[in-house]
Amino acid sequence: MGDVIMRVENVGVRFGGLWALSGVSFDVERGAVVGLIGPNGSGKTTLMNVLSGVLRPTTGAVYYGGKKIADVPTHEVCRLGIARTFQIVKPFANLTVLENVAVGAMYGRDGAKRTTSRAFAAAYELLERVGMARIADRPASELTTPDRKRLEVAKALALDPEVLLLDEVMAGLNLAEVDEALRLLREINESGVTLIVVEHLMKAIMLISTSIVVLAEGKKIAEGTAAEVTTSQAVVEAYLGSRFADRQARLAEMRREAEQSGRGAS
Repeated sequence: MGDVIMRVENVGVRFGGLWALSGVSFDVERGAVVGLIGPNGSGKTTLMNVLSGVLRPTTGAVYYGGKKIADVPTHEVCRLGIARTFQIVKPFANLTVLENVAVGAMYGRDGAKRTTSRAFAAAYELLERVGMARIADRPASELTTPDRKRLEVAKALALDPEVLLLDEVMAGLNLAEVDEALRLLREINESGVTLIVVEHLMKAIMLISTSIVVLAEGKKIAEGTAAEVTTSQAVVEAYLGSRFADRQARLAEMRREAEQSGRGAS
């Protein structure tokens, strides 16, 4: 077992008579990239809201660094070291790109240690990291969709997180932009930040995740590596579909044939 940085324990969320989540449990190891997948309405965003302190669970608890955080206000969750992006990106439109990121640098986990000038310097370094320094002075309202996504990640990183929750940061991107986003997320993870990633783009989630949690109708139906969850009959029926499963089976057969051919040649 690795060092567990976050534990989700029997979490349930009820809205009126509807259980959006029910009995969801899993551990997140420090340094991992946990993919969170499932069909629309499966409870992914609700769970992200619980992890970030936006929602209190009806049942169960979330532990971060061994501390129960279910009743901790959102801004305190942020200062503990958990940051989050949102599926619907809403930058401060009347501020520049640099000013948007500087806000996080001023009020995040280490914000109290920074002067205003140091916060702006830290913000500019983050913009260089995500490839946006060239447009630091541009109003956020003028950004393209890919740049808004990058800005959302930079704003979250400015909060100095240990755990970063990413809600569909690759939605709406073309293939080249997805590859660039994957490169950035790998670099963030390699710098020591643990990632929990909600994403519908299966290629991306399979490439970047060290483990995957699958939700359906508010319940966890599978957990494991990409290979394990894509061969789970429950996951295929609830989310991936038979075409995806057939494609994965063909790819596996091709890999086996290539390996056998290689051994024969040697």
